[in-house]
Amino acid sequence: MADKKPLLEIRNFSVKIDNNEIIKNLNFSVNAGEIHAIMGPNGSGKSTLCYALTGHPEYEITGGEVTYDGKNLLEMEVDERAKAGLFLAFQYPVEVPGVTLQNFLRTAYNARHGNNGDGQSSKVNVLKFWGYLKEKLKMLDIPETFANRYLNEGFSGGEKKRAEILQMAVLEPKVALLDETDSGLDIDALKAVADGVNKLMNENMAVVMITHYQRLLNYIKPHFVHIMSNGNIIKTGGPELALELEEKGYGWITGDKVEAEA
Repeated sequence: MADKKPLLEIRNFSVKIDNNEIIKNLNFSVNAGEIHAIMGPNGSGKSTLCYALTGHPEYEITGGEVTYDGKNLLEMEVDERAKAGLFLAFQYPVEVPGVTLQNFLRTAYNARHGNNGDGQSSKVNVLKFWGYLKEKLKMLDIPETFANRYLNEGFSGGEKKRAEILQMAVLEPKVALLDETDSGLDIDALKAVADGVNKLMNENMAVVMITHYQRLLNYIKPHFVHIMSNGNIIKTGGPELALELEEKGYGWITGDKVEAEA
């Protein structure tokens, strides 16, 4: 994959929140067909990276460049980034009472895919979308009744994360940022979420997983594991690096007395 042009390329990227510099001159690139895991102690900037890339207004970008699919990501509005296929699965998905998951997904799908490129609308109607959604539900082994529930209302932690993966399946992103998707999941829910990601992964997309836990990487095999500390990536390796972290903690890399959170 070395001859491919990066799908996401970050150069000298710096981010502040509340006047505190969280990310400092970060360099990072991802090719299509790759899965990257970013690990590191709390406060190292992992989630900040996700929110800054997707355009959260509280995160101030103070330097650097980000190229996404050949475009300047930082010049794009939040909705433009999403329509272009940049997807974020939240660590803590919000509840939206009164809006069914099916209606939410159809609206999101039409926003992402509802223009055929010549200015003419190609939005799908309810019936056509339901047929499309049923295929995704079947692929992810999610019951059809799930789509009629209000978005995340009364969902268990595992159901919320599966709803995020269903969104990923429907929207078919080019780059999926998974912010601690494994957080709070029991082993069965973790396996279900990981199985969904593995089914959706293909050579035309990339996945960046933020995680504290090596156990997720037992089910989703990354091509690269990056260790982030104090706003930068300080070490990169293969899947074996995560196993080393589980055994030794972060201190042997960061120089701090930080225990592994697995």
